[in-house]
Amino acid sequence: MLNTINSPADLRQLPRTQLKPLADELRAFVLDSVSKTGGHLSSNLGTVELTIALHYVFNTPEDRIVWDVGHQTYPHKILTGRRDQMSTLRQFDGISGFPRRAESEYDTFGTAHSSTSISAALGMALAAKTKGEDRHAIAVIGDGAMTAGMAFEAMNNAGICEDVNLLVILNDNDMSISPPVGALNRYLARLMSGQFYAKAKNVGKSMLPAPMLELAKRLEEHAKGMIVPATMFEEFGFNYIGPIDGHDLDSLIPTLQNLKNLKGPQFLHVVTKKGQGYKLAEADPVLYHGPGKFNPAEGIKPAAASKLTYTQVFGEWLCDMAAQDKTLVGITPAMREGSGMVKFEQKFPDRYYDVGIAEQHAVTFAAGMACEGLKPVVAIYSTFLQRAYDQLIHDVALQNLDVTFALDRAGLVGADGATHAGNYDLAFLRCIPNMVVMAASDENECRQMLSTAFAYKGPASVRYPRGSGTGVAVEKTLTTIPLGKGEVRREGKGIAILAFGTMVAPALAAGDKLNATVANMRFIKPLDIELVKQLAAGHDALVTVEEGCIMGGAGAAVAEALAEAGIVKPILHLGLPDRFIDHGDAAQLLAACGLDSAGIAASIVQRFGKDEPRLVVNNG
Repeated sequence: MLNTINSPADLRQLPRTQLKPLADELRAFVLDSVSKTGGHLSSNLGTVELTIALHYVFNTPEDRIVWDVGHQTYPHKILTGRRDQMSTLRQFDGISGFPRRAESEYDTFGTAHSSTSISAALGMALAAKTKGEDRHAIAVIGDGAMTAGMAFEAMNNAGICEDVNLLVILNDNDMSISPPVGALNRYLARLMSGQFYAKAKNVGKSMLPAPMLELAKRLEEHAKGMIVPATMFEEFGFNYIGPIDGHDLDSLIPTLQNLKNLKGPQFLHVVTKKGQGYKLAEADPVLYHGPGKFNPAEGIKPAAASKLTYTQVFGEWLCDMAAQDKTLVGITPAMREGSGMVKFEQKFPDRYYDVGIAEQHAVTFAAGMACEGLKPVVAIYSTFLQRAYDQLIHDVALQNLDVTFALDRAGLVGADGATHAGNYDLAFLRCIPNMVVMAASDENECRQMLSTAFAYKGPASVRYPRGSGTGVAVEKTLTTIPLGKGEVRREGKGIAILAFGTMVAPALAAGDKLNATVANMRFIKPLDIELVKQLAAGHDALVTVEEGCIMGGAGAAVAEALAEAGIVKPILHLGLPDRFIDHGDAAQLLAACGLDSAGIAASIVQRFGKDEPRLVVNNG
């Protein structure tokens, strides 16, 4: 049956009795597809029925659905004409693992960061009202995403819009990526516990397309009154319905049909299970959150021992430093596994803080701790630090507080694409007073830089990429490196390559081809200006290489230093271009940007020539 569904219009032609078999087919297709390509699994297995119900009841794409975070949209993609493209998921020139407006008219809003759906859907709903158009806007948000302040800012705004066609669906699966935390999650768990959930679920199953007055009466009697007289969501001005079973189409569809006929902000609370229908994912939704390729019959097998990842290097450093310094506290915005903090939580539970999906709060929370003499280490992806930029400037740097930022996933991240790439941290950090900005070239240097950042009495950051590095041995000592000092890694002639972070290894390979000098600059701020001057004095031209945006990045810092010193020297900046870079294999993407060894060498030859760089420079 699934092969006959090429759009939601086809879905809406089916009789209701065919939707449950379709859900079984769709779930099986998701499992088979993700096992072959890798991607997000647990979350998508949990949204099969909800996706079918939404497209069945609402007139999409005329009615707008905004999927929060976006990693739960594989069933949506399959039902909206991209079934045959799922084999290209997250691959170069393939479809994205997240909603993209450029990919489909059914992807009404691009989402990959958390907690944006209610704001976007409210904007769409009020735009429709302003234009005199009769359409619905639906935000589907997970319980983990409800921990972010932005979701409540949007609800606070929406609650005063009495005649807006806005429906917020809370997909309550008791999981974000890491286990959820905070008072809100405890509140939802209390609502879902014991006889309350059982009775509410039974009420949902018995719902028919009856007058809304009767529906409200039964929910009031069996649900709301059992725990609290009014829910938190109603205090925001929403009409709260639920909770209902998010896997029961006989509950979902009549409820959505009733809500479709109501005016004003509506809030539907549905309960789903991550990994639904695949026992291994149900048992361990974290393991199956974003797996690589695997055999569904066997499940995910333990990976063979290989080189340490940078994330593992950070996790081990964090535990070692915490054992030495009792003032260290670790903070993560809901990325315990992704940031490598599982072992730290186990060893130092009293010094581990998961603040939920709340990056702004995480940074200011760290600032408050630093005010009291603790030494916070904030483990955060580069792309997610963007969400806390004001707090970084106003609350940490302006007050020169002692906070260490461990920036994982710096540079291109591969299959997750532009939304998760850490391309801008060098540019947006180095312009902030009091900040120290470092980029690790290998695993051991990463550990040394983390120790250096921790020892620095002020805000400091260390960026490192996703995955493993060059495979160098990591020393167990907690040694530091001299602040603001780079090192020459290869002596050559004519050309000096100033490499930052992950670009040191390909720059060395390019240096071997061209007999160029290669420096591992280490620090973007404070930049090793004396080394820059030395290299400028001894070479005909300089080349900067970084896995970050060229505009305002590390290369720009070198050019500014030369200008400040009154040094005129030909300089070539290599880095990420001024465009968003799509998903694909990370090595393939770097090569496409000219940031592998061959690309670096080719760019240098093209600009300066191979054998006589001095002559080319003098003529140019």
